[in-house]
This record gives sequence, C-alpha cells and structure tokens, in this order.
Amino acid sequence: MYGISKKINSKMIWQALLLMSVIFMVFIGTAAAATVDENAAAIEKNAEDIAQNAEDIGVNAEDIGNLQTALTFMWLLLCGALVFFMHAGFSLVEIGLTRTKNTANILMKNFMTICLGIIVYWLVGWGIMYGADAAGILGTDQFMLMGAMDNATWNGWWFQMVFAATGATIVSGAMAERTDFKSYLIYTVLLVAFIYPVYGHWVWSGSGILTSGFLVDAIGETFHDFAGSSVVHSIGGYSALAGIMIVGPRIGKFKNGKAVAIPGHSLPLAFLGTLILALGWVGFNGGSTLDGNDPYANLVIVNTFLAAGAGAIMVMIITWMKTGKPDPSLTANGMLAGLVAITAPCGSVANWAAVVIGIIAGIVVYAGVMFNENTLKLDDPVGAVAVHGYCGTWGVISVGIFALGQGDGSMLADAAYTAAGAGLLYGGTAQFMIQVVGAILSIVWAFVISFIVFKIIDAIIGLRVSEEDEIAGLDVVEHGISAYPEFAILKE
Repeated sequence: MYGISKKINSKMIWQALLLMSVIFMVFIGTAAAATVDENAAAIEKNAEDIAQNAEDIGVNAEDIGNLQTALTFMWLLLCGALVFFMHAGFSLVEIGLTRTKNTANILMKNFMTICLGIIVYWLVGWGIMYGADAAGILGTDQFMLMGAMDNATWNGWWFQMVFAATGATIVSGAMAERTDFKSYLIYTVLLVAFIYPVYGHWVWSGSGILTSGFLVDAIGETFHDFAGSSVVHSIGGYSALAGIMIVGPRIGKFKNGKAVAIPGHSLPLAFLGTLILALGWVGFNGGSTLDGNDPYANLVIVNTFLAAGAGAIMVMIITWMKTGKPDPSLTANGMLAGLVAITAPCGSVANWAAVVIGIIAGIVVYAGVMFNENTLKLDDPVGAVAVHGYCGTWGVISVGIFALGQGDGSMLADAAYTAAGAGLLYGGTAQFMIQVVGAILSIVWAFVISFIVFKIIDAIIGLRVSEEDEIAGLDVVEHGISAYPEFAILKE
C-alpha cells in the first residue's frame, strides 16, 4: 500500500511540476511576445523620429542656404552703396585740386558720369561684359537685362554698374579745366558702353581670353584681378593718358618747357575726398568677394588698408626728402596709389606683402607724376594717370610676384577668390607671366581705343574749349553759374 501511495504521490508531483512549467512557459512566452511587440513599436517610432529629424535637417539646411544667399545679396547691396559714394569722393578730390572757376563744371561732369553710367551700363555695358560669350572677346545678350530677370542678376548688375562709371570719373580728373562738356559726356557713354566692358569680359566673365582659351592654355594659368586694378583703374588711367595727350595742357602749365604748379583751391576738400574714397574701398575690395559668407573677407580689408597707409607714408617721406617739406596733395595721392595697387592682389597675398606693395605704389605714383610733367610734358591736375594707370599696372603685376597661390600648404588653399598660381617669391612663374600679359593688354586696349575715340570727337565736335573760355572758367561758360558766386568780382 505504501509503495502504491508513493508511486501516486511521485506521479502527482511530476504532473504538478509539468503543469507549473507549462504555466511558466506560457507566462514567459506571453511576456516575451509583449516585449517583442513593444520593441517593434519602439523601432518603428525611432524610424519615424529619424525620418522626421532628417526632414528637419533638410529644412534647416535649406533655411541656412537661404540665409546665406540673403546675406550675400545684402552684402553686395551695401558694398555697392559704398562704391557709389566714392563718386562723391572723386568729385571732392577733383574740385579740391583745381580752381574755383571750374568747380560747377567738375561737379556736373562727375554727377552726369554716374547718371549716364547707370543707363548706359543697363542698356549695353552689362550685356557686353557678362552676356553669352563670343570668341572670348565680348558678350552678346542680356542687353537691358533681357532674359536675365532674377534677383541674382539684379544684385550683380547693381554691384558691377557702380564700378563701370568709375573709369570715366578717372578721365574727368585728368582732363579737368579745359575739356568741352559735351565731348566729355560722349566719351563717357562710349567708355561705359564698350571700352570698359570689353576688357571686363576678358577678365571677369569667366569665358574671356584672359581666363580661358589659347592664352591661358599656352601659359598654364588664369589672369587674376580681384577687384579691378586693371579692369577699372588701368582702363581709366590709360584712357585718361590718351585724353590729356590730345587735349593738351592747361594755359600756363608749362613755361619755357618747365612745369609750373597750378594750385588747387581747397586742400580740405581734396583730403576729405581722399578719405571718402578710402572708405569706399571697403565696398570696392570687400564686396568683390561676391559672397557675404566668405571667410577671407577680413584678409581683403586688412591688406587693403595696410597698402593704403604704406603708400601715403612712402610719398610723405619722398617729398620730405626731396623738398624739405612733406607735400599734402602728393601724400594723399600716395594713399590712393596704395589702394589702387592692392585692389588686384588683396585676396592673394600675406599682410607683409600688402605693405611692400603699398610702399612700391608710393614710389611709382611719385615717379609717375614727375615723369608725366617733366619728361612727357603732360598736364594731369589730379595725378590720375600715375595713380590709376601706373599703379593699376603695378597692382596686377604684383599678383605674379607675391601671390601665395592655392597649392598644398598655402593658407589660401581653400579660398574661393584668390590667384590660383603662386607668385615668383613662392616658386611660381606661370601666374607672373599671365599677369604681365593681362597688364599689357589693358594698356594697349585702353590707350589705343581711347586715343582713336578722342581723335574722332576732337575732329567732329572739338575736345577742348577756346582759350577765352578756359581763362574765364568753365562754370560760367558751360553752365552759366558760379559755384562760389560770392567770390566773383563784379565789374561796373
């Protein structure tokens, strides 16, 4: 009996254990299934979160891109405004270094230069400079901005337009006090419509003969002019050289073959104009990054003003040593010389090089003024040919000497708007060669075409006013008004 009972109890225990195992397995299985379901739901939720985050990242990236674009638009609008304001600086420099009897005439020339520049560059200039390329020489469409009606084009047109009129303003100063007003206006139209934008196409369109084609292929590097040492200043300077050769010197400028100083009427105005021009160079060079987010814009500005200061100091020292007294007007031109020269290399060189470029520009402008007056017997009341022509040439050549290049190890390796090749000081030769070619082309193009144009204008209309009108002053003769009526001596 005990044995039977023992067997029954043992069997019941095993059955109980089996039942408990089944119950445990069912419980565990149910719990596991619930966990799997929860994990699956969590994974699905995570996938949704990842997708949402990716969408948010895409939206944020788009927002950042839009913000960067808006910043660039505003940067170019503001920089263009600074360059526009430079026309006030040019006006003040020019009237300050000339005589009171021609002040209204000079103001009108500078005022109408920008007014004509706006319309002419819209009608023709922009299309020739940036339209569809024809053989690397000029653009062929987008006249009156047709076919290019968008924010980017409007923004670009504004910034480039204020540059275009600057070249004609340079000519105005060099030919001041004896040039017929209507003849000057005709030349301004032709310069902004054709002379300036053709060379600009060669350099800045991306498809011109100095940035693509056989010249570049033969030399192995592209021409670099960051903000216009050649495109703006050399074109204006050598056009002015042609003009003053044809129009001749002012009455009384040379006596017995020697240059005689004809003092301007207001050094305060000349110095104020110089400082306004220097301020405008923040837009002139800074804006030429063409990107409000450019990481090297600060380098551009620092180099610009290092060269400006060095140029002014150099000329002050030279005149002090030469005459025993530092010359104010030449010193002011020394600052402008440094600014003009650094305009091409400002985004391509180290700080110390900017100082050297400015120092050499000071030497060039002083030597250039003396050479023009004493050797060539040319009359340039404001020194425009030396400042813009000679120093513009020095500026583009200096790129080929001091450029850091974009090679491995260069601090400008990732810079968007810098000379690609290294200069002579860093072992490069190709960049120097193409810079010399570009400089020569700017001189030949501006001087030859302008000489022909001025000759035609002189033959048909007359480039110079009469001797009587020049002596009387162009304010009354050309405009029937005096800028300083209280200075007039009335005859009974």
